[in-house]
Amino acid sequence: MRLPPRVHVSVLLLALIAACSERPTAPTRSPTAVSADKQDAEHERRLGKVRCDADNAGITLPPGFCALVVADLVEDGQPAQARHMAVTPNGDVFVAINAPNNHQPSFGIIGLRDNNGDGHADQQSQFSAGLGGSGIAWDDGRLFFGANDRVLRFRLPAGSLMPNGGGDMVVGGLPNTGDHISKTVVVDDHRLFVNIGSASNSCQVANRVAQSPGVFPCPELPIRAGVWLFDARGTNQTEASGTHYATGYRNLVALAMNPTNRELYTVQQGRDMLFENWPQFYTQDQSANLPAEELARVFRGSNNGWPYCYFDAIAEQKKVLAPEYGGNGHRVTGPQGIDCASYNQPLGTFGAHWSPDGMLFYSGDQFPRRYRGGLFVAFHGGFNRAPEPNEGFQVQFVPFGRDGRPSGAAVTFADGFAGSTGPLPATAKHRPVGVSQGPDGSLYVSDDKGGRIYRIIFLGQGDDRD
Repeated sequence: MRLPPRVHVSVLLLALIAACSERPTAPTRSPTAVSADKQDAEHERRLGKVRCDADNAGITLPPGFCALVVADLVEDGQPAQARHMAVTPNGDVFVAINAPNNHQPSFGIIGLRDNNGDGHADQQSQFSAGLGGSGIAWDDGRLFFGANDRVLRFRLPAGSLMPNGGGDMVVGGLPNTGDHISKTVVVDDHRLFVNIGSASNSCQVANRVAQSPGVFPCPELPIRAGVWLFDARGTNQTEASGTHYATGYRNLVALAMNPTNRELYTVQQGRDMLFENWPQFYTQDQSANLPAEELARVFRGSNNGWPYCYFDAIAEQKKVLAPEYGGNGHRVTGPQGIDCASYNQPLGTFGAHWSPDGMLFYSGDQFPRRYRGGLFVAFHGGFNRAPEPNEGFQVQFVPFGRDGRPSGAAVTFADGFAGSTGPLPATAKHRPVGVSQGPDGSLYVSDDKGGRIYRIIFLGQGDDRD
């Protein structure tokens, strides 16, 4: 029997509704999954194929950051002593290879390139044969290399990892004997700044010998323990033909230009052996924690007070007279007319014997806003804090204001380089030296114990970047 037309249509509609209700619906995606998709898309936009190592290259970082190993460098079959780095606008990384204990490496510079964009170097170059060093800087197609006794300048053709010939001698005949021989180079327009470290611990008659007095005036100061300024365009300059820019800085391996005010800053490596040489004035505990490593501005004519004074950040909170010059841990003035209050004072301090070796003012926009304009400092790690554990072996961050001064306390940014064997120079797996910035705002860290080059990137999203 046929149904009336109206009833027939109603039944069909009901059947269609029932069929539709029985069809499986698309699963609702959780907010976490949607957020992960957005994060992946943002990562792809900013960093392409770069992915961090599963273990963050063995170091610890703040939330939102991760790390990968760019390369583990080798020289003469051993981990290379990778010191400072220079990163070019196209992302190539040039690394200075050190010449320790008068051993000259086969080459002093390694160039690294990532051809496929995954963050890992897959091409290397090697040059500066037989001449190692610590300092390196890039400026408009020119690579400046600070060997222990000279500064060379290499011209690299566009897109090349190799120079188009031997390097020009920019400055020669620099002092390279005694305690501190590493040269750091900073290039700002046509200005070339070079540190020349002191030859001794505290300018004693007999270096590092107990009860040996200091020489006054210290004969090192006219030729060492300071910063010299040269013409970055020049050739065959000497220390005497340069400008003695600043004095009284014991050893400035960490030296950098602040792009905000185009002024030079350092974290000085402080003196050693207060207890060992002067036990009548200092306990072992005091010696382990004195003096502070000083964050200071280096300006024309500045004098930081070495060897006559050091900064006590524990009890005195000021610069005090060194025992070699009549100090007892409290005095500020000495019989030679020394007044420690008259010298350049630090902008901030770090722990004693941490050995600051590299620094960088961050000018990128990959990291969150709170890092922009701030200072990263790489600490090599100390060796003379007995009986207390050695410290350092990390990268710290100091926020900076536009007035050229710290705007907050220093905090640990990257740690764990020494590994689980304990923070001792002989057993540490890695020891940070240089910090550099890539064109995308990534942070590069070098290591002269294991030859490792790290790259640190930020993966946070949204408000994390503000």
